[in-house]
Amino acid sequence: MTQSTPAIVILGQGSLATARRIQQVYPAAQIHGLAGRVEGADRTYQEFGATVRELYQQDTPIIALCAAGIVIRTLAPLLLEKGAEPPVLAVAEDGNAVVPLLGGLGGVNVMARDIAAGLQVAAAITTSGELRFGTCLLNPPSGYALGDLELGKRFVSDLLAGHSVRIEGAAPWLDQAQLPEDPQAQRSIHVGSAERVACANELLIYPRSVAVAISAEVADLPNVVRAALQQANLAVQALACLLAAETEMASTNLHEAAMELGVPLRFVSVLNDIEATALAAVPQAKVVIANDMAIAIAEQPLDVAQIGRARGRVAVIGLGPGAAELMVPAVKAELARATDVLGYETYVRMAGPFRDDQIQHCTDNREEMQRARHAFRLAAEGRSVIVVSSGDPGVFAMAAAVLEALHESDDPAWHSVDLEILPGVSASLATAAQAGAPLGHDFCVMSLSDNLKPWSIIEKRLDLAAEADLALAFYNPISRARPWQLGRALEIVAQHRTPQTPVVLGRDIGRPGQTLRTTTLGALTADQVDMRTMVLIGSSTTCTFPRATGGDWVYTPRWYGEKPIV
Repeated sequence: MTQSTPAIVILGQGSLATARRIQQVYPAAQIHGLAGRVEGADRTYQEFGATVRELYQQDTPIIALCAAGIVIRTLAPLLLEKGAEPPVLAVAEDGNAVVPLLGGLGGVNVMARDIAAGLQVAAAITTSGELRFGTCLLNPPSGYALGDLELGKRFVSDLLAGHSVRIEGAAPWLDQAQLPEDPQAQRSIHVGSAERVACANELLIYPRSVAVAISAEVADLPNVVRAALQQANLAVQALACLLAAETEMASTNLHEAAMELGVPLRFVSVLNDIEATALAAVPQAKVVIANDMAIAIAEQPLDVAQIGRARGRVAVIGLGPGAAELMVPAVKAELARATDVLGYETYVRMAGPFRDDQIQHCTDNREEMQRARHAFRLAAEGRSVIVVSSGDPGVFAMAAAVLEALHESDDPAWHSVDLEILPGVSASLATAAQAGAPLGHDFCVMSLSDNLKPWSIIEKRLDLAAEADLALAFYNPISRARPWQLGRALEIVAQHRTPQTPVVLGRDIGRPGQTLRTTTLGALTADQVDMRTMVLIGSSTTCTFPRATGGDWVYTPRWYGEKPIV
């Protein structure tokens, strides 16, 4: 079973040393520490329950350094179906106890033994089958698939009750198991790729040793593949991957078929015919033709990563304002799967830490087009590439540059890349949320930088937006190279706003040392702002009132003009 990288979750500083020892067992795992209580963790979080539940729902294995009861109570609302859960373990803060809690069919006991070995203690395994036989028969290793879980449970129960078993086929991981073997036993563990009718006296385990060459032009591909396997007397569970021509890399039909069948899709150079293509992709395999498809059958499970190549991917992500808890889950998942990370060095560091196998390509903040083209060149080689932006990638950031680079290119390999834009919490929205709801009605977002557009355009848009009585959000408000432009912008806005108009200044919102101030348009001067400040200027309806904890709430009502009767 392929397992994702685990997360190590700790609540206090005293757990960090043990977490680092566990990290030696899983070098790619990141340590999540409670903000304000843990220093030196790889990531911080604000609330234990929400963090653990989010990791569980993302199918991330969880190693929690705390009492088992805390984890159980936290995840109790999510425990709906056994067999569809990631491994979850509780480890004592000092490392003296390792307790597998959930994910018996997801390899939790294997993880428990690995962690316990690293901590030089004994794992508290309670699963009857593993205690008796030294392995979980219902969770075969990567490269193998179980035939039927419910029949498998009864089969293991029979062995625990005293029945003997014989092994048919190659099952190298069972050589070290303490099974009650007998060549004459009525019950058998059968390992093979051939399709068989499941029965109560037989545990079926299929090596993922079959690859099927397909074409994007075929309709109803999943059922056609199933029919081809059935015609060749091969089990669907033995399917390791689908093969397709590199020229069909962008086909939605192919990707949907692979997703429905639950296997990877690999791309190869097309030879004279499909039989030659399948054999070139899987040397030494036996190739049969069934239902006009070429099926490569190997003697051992296939290493799919060594067959052809995957479709390259470029994901343009938004990190949000900087706080880890404000990063959307889809972005976190994308960061975990990437092979290459491209971006302005400051933003790349915000996205980390990274595994040793993830390559970082840091560039100057002004090299956006070069960065975008570099991303497509890497992805065209089959790599999974992330282009990092702070905030939202579509707000004065890398999404537009990446699309522009693709638009200008006539390279079919670039256009075959899987491209996705993943949103983030923009600085304007993060600042507005801290202040209340100053952007609660129609608003305009503008950059005051004239690096990519003339100042005359900025002035015209400012004038029109202020005249339209829109709340305003200013990005890039001032810099050493542009010390006068914010002052000029405020002069233009002041022609359409009263001096009492509320203004919010948010500096480094979502990052350490953030500050939030409320002032007025009349009191605002350019020296109160720098390049890292988000400036929000209210409309004529924007209101303020005191907070009980000090400072002001700022909001723009949803109604305009006379307040409606509700």
